[in-house]
Amino acid sequence: MTDNRTSPVLKTPFLVMIRNLVVVYAVFLLCHPIFIWYNWSALKGSMSGMFWPMLRGSLVFDTSGIMYICSIYIVLLLFPFHFKERQWYYKFVNIILVVLVSAGILANLIDTVYFPYSGCRSTLKVLDEFSNESGGQITSIIFKSLISNWYLVLLYAGIVWLLCKLIKTPDVLKYRKTYVYYIVKACCLALSGLCIVAGIRGGLAHNIRPITMSNAYRYVSTPAQAAAILNTPFCIIRTAGNEDMKVPSYFSEEELETIYSPVIFPDSTAVFRPMNVVVLILESFGSEYIGAMNPGKQDIHDCTPFVDSLIDESLTFDVSLANGRKSIDAMPSVLAGIPMLKDHLFLTPTIMSKEITGLAKELCNKGYYSAFFHGADNGSMGFQSFSKVIGYNDYFGLEDFVKKPEYGGKTVFDGYWAIWDEEFLQYMCDMIGSFQEPFVASAFTASSHHPYNVPERYQEIYPQEGNLPIYRGIRYSDHALKLFFEKASKQPWFNNTLFVLTADHTNLSEHPDYQSDYGNFRVPIIFYCPSDSLNGRRQAIAQQSDIFPSILGYLGYDKPVISFGQDLFNTPDDETWAANLQNGLYSYYMDDYVLQFDGENETGLFAYKQDPTLKQNLKGTQPETEQEMLKNLKALIQQYLIYMTSK
Repeated sequence: MTDNRTSPVLKTPFLVMIRNLVVVYAVFLLCHPIFIWYNWSALKGSMSGMFWPMLRGSLVFDTSGIMYICSIYIVLLLFPFHFKERQWYYKFVNIILVVLVSAGILANLIDTVYFPYSGCRSTLKVLDEFSNESGGQITSIIFKSLISNWYLVLLYAGIVWLLCKLIKTPDVLKYRKTYVYYIVKACCLALSGLCIVAGIRGGLAHNIRPITMSNAYRYVSTPAQAAAILNTPFCIIRTAGNEDMKVPSYFSEEELETIYSPVIFPDSTAVFRPMNVVVLILESFGSEYIGAMNPGKQDIHDCTPFVDSLIDESLTFDVSLANGRKSIDAMPSVLAGIPMLKDHLFLTPTIMSKEITGLAKELCNKGYYSAFFHGADNGSMGFQSFSKVIGYNDYFGLEDFVKKPEYGGKTVFDGYWAIWDEEFLQYMCDMIGSFQEPFVASAFTASSHHPYNVPERYQEIYPQEGNLPIYRGIRYSDHALKLFFEKASKQPWFNNTLFVLTADHTNLSEHPDYQSDYGNFRVPIIFYCPSDSLNGRRQAIAQQSDIFPSILGYLGYDKPVISFGQDLFNTPDDETWAANLQNGLYSYYMDDYVLQFDGENETGLFAYKQDPTLKQNLKGTQPETEQEMLKNLKALIQQYLIYMTSK
């Protein structure tokens, strides 16, 4: 293959690259114990038994950070061009590697010092925080920091020196045949490219989203621990381009509090009832597919006979809306009262480093046990990470399900996303039976997701129907819900349980009423309690972010909570409202109108109940109503961003 038979195999560019990347891993890993040592006071109370979880998490995020930083080095080293096969070129590429890695280590060490002040890993946003300071002041701050942390400066110099000594240069190899050179280099580059993509994303599975800072909570449980396993280059690069969450100044602080506050106070006469709570977030269960949500409409394709029957015995609302259009929007809205009123909300380190309350965390104050269920890979969609953030004691996913072979193990995996709903909900029901009461259990179903398949044994029972492929997926998942409730109804905990059902978001649509900015968010919100006369249809507006405070209100929770929703059980129908964001446009629902706002100007007003397709813009025709709605929406946005950006 090569004329230079004296050249060791280990000095080929590909293997030297691997060796050099191992060195980079070593210096990146070294930054974590330095961070922990420097910030020990913030970490010492939560470090027991955390060595292995934090090491695993550090490796995951270091891999992503290193692949971001070193991708240019890998490409320059392996790209198949003959002109670069020179010793000077390889040395030049090594210089690029040392410079990039040294910059990454410097960012980590700077953040080590900055963490006590920020409480989180830094992103490019940190530059904005100091943008109004004079150059002299910044220089003074940097100089004083260098003096006071001289030992870290020496440590950094030592690390850079080690990098320069340990990073090796490959030999220049000559190939007898040109085509062999191109084949070998192309294969090495392709393999490396695959590793880069896998490292940056956190895996190659189709259902894995590129990891973000929030995924750190899969390995740890506190903001300080998360900061310890993250690395600053990853945080900077991963959030580059995300819109900063600047707080608008629509109102003064005093005026703002008189218009809207996210603090919900309990009913003064409330007496707490320690009932169990089960919250089911149903994949893609838009209201369009549910006959009971469309009374009087003959052209609705009803796919949910069981949910229809459940609604007959439950409390629902004339208007019920999602706060977002993605699965990852639903969990914060439903279980923490935090709607997605700003893009990239949970990519922001200030959000993931703050103490966010939620249903599980609040009920833990009353002695509840809490668990979250999702039949996909345990890291899928970031659900496991966020469940920890908002206080869930345990998470049960695919990895836990397969440990119970009596339910079918991986043979009942749908081949694409998760365990089929039927088996997973049966497993969930049995697991709930082992919990000590009172408990709060939440689940996110999966089978009604694209590509809308059903198990083989149901192919003939639920064939393709109507004009949309989702119909049979919804019908199968409705059947799985029926079996879950049939089994649950025989359990001793059933009658002492409040069930809440909603969808994560809407999906495919064929009815015109569901193809507007209003219809795109219409999902069911169902409260069902077997031992209570909780039924009927209220002439009220309900949204996903109302579920968290409403559950607490129903139970008689006696402490104030922060939620960007409302307690539906203690709010008159004519005072209910809803808000959501789509493509940078806010929609605010109050009474019979929806007002649309782009952050600066009102863009529309629609009588959505009479005009569900939102064809007739009434902007300017209801000045008093518009002024009131706009004031309320602006106050909501301002309070929301104040809360989300505060430490």
